[in-house]
Amino acid sequence: MKTISKPKVTLIGAGPGDPDLITVKGVKALEAATVVLYDALISRELLKYAPNAIKIFVGKRRGSHSHSQSEINKLIVENAFQHKNVVRLKGGDSFVFGRGAEEIEYLESFGIETEVISGISSAMAVPSNQGIPLTKRGVSESFWVITGATSESKLSHDLYLAAQSTATVVILMGMNNLEKIISIFKQFKKGNSPITIIQNGTTKNEKLGLGTINSILDVVKKNKLSSPAVIVIGEVIKESVKLRSFYDKINVAHF
Repeated sequence: MKTISKPKVTLIGAGPGDPDLITVKGVKALEAATVVLYDALISRELLKYAPNAIKIFVGKRRGSHSHSQSEINKLIVENAFQHKNVVRLKGGDSFVFGRGAEEIEYLESFGIETEVISGISSAMAVPSNQGIPLTKRGVSESFWVITGATSESKLSHDLYLAAQSTATVVILMGMNNLEKIISIFKQFKKGNSPITIIQNGTTKNEKLGLGTINSILDVVKKNKLSSPAVIVIGEVIKESVKLRSFYDKINVAHF
């Protein structure tokens, strides 16, 4: 094993939840780590790839933060100088609403070497796992990936733009603002647009809610859906072989 004499931090995206969806490069970095600081949404199975490393949980979930972001930043730096080869393991892709860029910037201010190993973002992998293509010729030419809550816990203004487009809209961290999100799409006459909510996507605990903008709040209540979940809105949902029959039945009922 290569010995690292200078402090180094490797930021790894762990993928959307299924432990098999981490990259090979990510696994190799974990195997070489002396310390792993990991988030709440990563599969604990991934920690087996670093059997001799010190494991530190630094997860943040809404209403329950074990550490603030500033505390996490300081912990990474302290461990980097003390243990040299540190892995920061984050869910999905670290640069998609994961504050990865903030952590890299902080580390580099101390002269610490950094490396980023991309992860598969839940924004793409979770819909794909249900057979939903985010783009398809003749149906959707683009897609938006939007946070459901900004750092000030407000809705992004981009949602208003996305609701007016024909693009597929993928919303992460949006369950706590779901009613507000639905109201925006209704403002732009999108009540009949297909929507699916996928909780714990790609894992054995995955739950699914299907409906339209008009009906989805009842579906969420009935199926007891909650965070973490990916919200997908758009006509491409009907293109899923898995989900098509549901919307065919809706169309027949409306006819």
